[in-house]
Amino acid sequence: MAEAAPLYDTYSRAPLRFERGEGVWLITESGERYLDFGAGVAVTSVGHSNPHVVNALKEQADKVWHLSNIYEIPGQERLAKRLTDATFADKVFFTNSGAEALECAIKTARRYQYSKGHPERFHIITFEGAFHGRTLATIAAGGQEKYLEGFGPKAPGFDQVPFGDIEAVRAAVTDATAAILIEPVQGEGGVRPATTEFMKALRQICDEKGLLLILDEVQTGVGRTGKLFAHEWSGITPDIMAVAKGIGGGFPLGACLATAEAASGMKAGTHGSTYGGNPLAMAVGSAVLDIILAEGFLQQVCDVALVFRQGLASLKDRYPDVIEDIRGEGLLLGIKAAIPSAELLQAIRAAHLLGVPAGDNVIRLLPPLVVTAEEAREGLVRIERAAESIRASKVKKTA
Repeated sequence: MAEAAPLYDTYSRAPLRFERGEGVWLITESGERYLDFGAGVAVTSVGHSNPHVVNALKEQADKVWHLSNIYEIPGQERLAKRLTDATFADKVFFTNSGAEALECAIKTARRYQYSKGHPERFHIITFEGAFHGRTLATIAAGGQEKYLEGFGPKAPGFDQVPFGDIEAVRAAVTDATAAILIEPVQGEGGVRPATTEFMKALRQICDEKGLLLILDEVQTGVGRTGKLFAHEWSGITPDIMAVAKGIGGGFPLGACLATAEAASGMKAGTHGSTYGGNPLAMAVGSAVLDIILAEGFLQQVCDVALVFRQGLASLKDRYPDVIEDIRGEGLLLGIKAAIPSAELLQAIRAAHLLGVPAGDNVIRLLPPLVVTAEEAREGLVRIERAAESIRASKVKKTA
């Protein structure tokens, strides 16, 4: 009898074992090269083994790894200042992950209302198809039954409405509402962008009703859509924002950003993290920002995204039996498959290209932001190869 695996059986893993990475490429133990357009689910924002980031990590590793937040950590102050200088925010709380950043955002909003004399205002309006993490609070916020099942009563205080339905949002606001929480582009939910009009309307409702607008930019942030943060496209600003994934370039790092007013209820002792903001993470995060904030970088993201998007649109026109639609913003793109998406993902993987599954029969394409136009075109070649193989297989079956 085979020995049982020592890991939890919570993942359905692809049978691939990668040994190293170089830029937009991953190399298996046997030396096969894969074009990585999954980027660890939008995490490796500046590519694998980026020399600038590696050097920053090595330099810090020779100094001090961990202190805890019992002490002042200069790296936190430096990175927080860079983030507040570049965004709407005045305050930053560092975490290790996106789910933790969302937990902080939820607590910040509830604590704000409490500190203003409204302890009854703890409900948060969220949206169908959302994904905010895997903690008990964030699965309740996301509201997807497949993530809630078997974990006991759903954490209270989350009122879900259809994505994009502003009248449903208005109807959901009560005297118990504290905030609205939304992803500018739903990633896990099928790469569905919110419209500019919808985002502006949410901001207006929050202003009118004394609510806080919380943005989950864990996947859309740090340059992924061609702006530093996706909400910039709609010309609005949030009160609170959760960030992770790309900000660490592969190192566990998240952050909750807020205005001084929104964060005013978070006093000493109201929240904490043992590892959050540790010196290693701060060194890496600052190095990532060096690259993302460099002159011309975000324009390059937009330029390459246009090439890639146009190429995908062409593939959709030529393979309508395989590709139903192309969605997304910047380098957060989705192929809605005309066949079961798992079949298309398998064919893409066979062409040595990596993507990420999502809801609504969609495959996410999330290349590192350092991807070149040439590498994007190579990705298109491999997707076309996958579409051809699927078409040929269909012809063979009907022959």
